[in-house]
Formats: sequence, C-alpha cells, structure tokens
Amino acid sequence: MLVILKSHAQQEAIDHVVERIESLGLKTHISQGEFKTIIGAIGEESPELQEQLATIDGVERVMPIMKPYKLAGREMRPNDSMVQVGDVKIGCGNYAFIAGPCAVEDFDTCMDTAKIVKKAGANMLRGGAYKPRTSPYAFQGLGEEGLKILKACREETGLPVVTEVTDPRNVDLICEYADMLQIGARNMQNFVLLTEVGKAGKPVLLKRGANATVKDWLMSAEYILSNGNENVVLCERGSTGFEPELRFNLDVGAIALAQIYSHLPIIVDPSHPAGRRDLVRPLCMAGMAAGADGFITEVHSCPEKALCDGKQALTGKLIAELIQQVQRFIDHK
Repeated sequence: MLVILKSHAQQEAIDHVVERIESLGLKTHISQGEFKTIIGAIGEESPELQEQLATIDGVERVMPIMKPYKLAGREMRPNDSMVQVGDVKIGCGNYAFIAGPCAVEDFDTCMDTAKIVKKAGANMLRGGAYKPRTSPYAFQGLGEEGLKILKACREETGLPVVTEVTDPRNVDLICEYADMLQIGARNMQNFVLLTEVGKAGKPVLLKRGANATVKDWLMSAEYILSNGNENVVLCERGSTGFEPELRFNLDVGAIALAQIYSHLPIIVDPSHPAGRRDLVRPLCMAGMAAGADGFITEVHSCPEKALCDGKQALTGKLIAELIQQVQRFIDHK
C-alpha cells in the first residue's frame, strides 16, 4: 500500500509512521518528493489494514498498490532509477556499453578481447566464468580461474566486470571478483538464486526468460528488490519465436512496456536473438530506439576460435562501429 503523508511532513512524523507500519509486520520504502512523502507499506494487503494505516497520525491517505510488483513498479516510485556499477552509471540519461566474450576461455584471449572493447569505447566488460549449457559435454566455463582472469582484465583496462551467476552456492565467491552479477534467461525464475543475489547487495543484470512475460520479468526483479538490493538493471534478450533464421525474437515492445510499468533501467542484448554477427547491429539499434539504456553484446578477438557462440561474436572493428553508431543516436535524441 502507498501511505501518503501530509504536506511538508517533518522527519519526526515520518519516523513515527515508519515505526507504526513496521510494527504491523510490513516492510517500508520511503520516497520523498518536494512537497509529499510517500511510504510504501510492503506486505499482504487488506481493507482492514488499509483502514488501520489511515488512522496513524500524520497520514493523509492510504492507497492500495494495484500491480503485484510493488517495488519494481512506478506506483511507489514514479521517477526513473539509476544504477551505478563502479564508475559506470546506467539509467536517467546514462548508458552502458557492455562488451566481451561469451565465455572466459583463457587468459590471453580474454585480455586481448578486453583491450579491444576498451579501445572501441565500451565502458564495461562481460565474460562468463560459469556457463549454463544445454549439453553436459559443452564447455562449461573455467569457474574461479575464469573469475581471476576477469579480475586481471579489470585491473588492466579499468572496465567494471559483469559475469553470470548460476548457482546460489557461488554467489559469495563471484561477489569477490565481479562488479555486477548477471542472472541469465534460464535462471530468471530461479527464486532461490534471486533471493541470494538480493541479499548480496551487488548490482544485478536480470535477463528476461525466453518464455517470460513482462509481468514475470518484473516479479523476478521484485525478488531481488524485496531482499534489500535496489540496484537492478533489466535486460531484454529475445523471446521464443518461429523464425528459423533467428535464435530468438528480439521483443522491442517489451522494452517499451517495461519502461512504462517499471522505474528500473533496461538494456538490450542483441547477440542472443541474432545468433549471427550481421544482425547484431540492426537489432541493437532497434532496442536503443525503443528506449534501452545501453546494450550488452558478445565480442571475441578471434571469433572463429571461440569455444561458444563464435557465430554471433563481433570483431574489434564491428564493435567499434556499433558503439559509434549508438553514440551518434544518443547525441541526436
């Protein structure tokens, strides 16, 4: 529920209302504007509870939150949010250009790729140390050794690192090395994992599942937010479709819809829906035109030698051209 305080409420009154709400077993989230303070009372809603909250001294009125994603939605927080990863800001007019290999394969290849994307203008480095693969015989990543390589790349280039976490048991370990935790499409509704990354406090990149609705996506974000982590960036990476030439259908409508319903920043992943490098740039530009706050794409120093997803990995020349085109688009918005 939204508990709206009387105009120009003093801090003493705000503290009193918060104390009373929490004594009723609800969590609180405070949003302060120039004239009004709104306190979100997070928990099970009922007409009786709404009436009880309305009697608290200092409260002007109480309104139910209609959307089930109470913290991710705009009802409680109408203004856009900004998430900071290292020195990189995402959202509110700030853009993330995230690039790097699908998987960390070895030290030299990852370092070479990190230097390439840095030179091209990327401001964050991606790379998978743990890779969830359909086949148990496919390359699964280097694990902690891959994390150490990513850390060395960050120290060399200064680029903050985002890497995928696939197992709740690995969250603490990955937090020691990464600047941002990625939840992949396969794990979007792994609620145990979402809870753990929520508790960890590191910024989170939450990809949309291939068969998930926007509501499903925002409810997954709600798990992270409700566990105390407000630093969530959404990522659209395509949904299941029927066109055999594409791995997935990039849903630009979902980008626009998510921005209407949620204050969270959102970026686009053009590599996974494309499945081939010649489609990455047009899909990326489509996502940017739909309102994305940046992109995450795969780059490899030598795509033909990549252990996974080499077909969709950009070369150094192509990522430089993409970033230049995206930057021109941003400058002329």
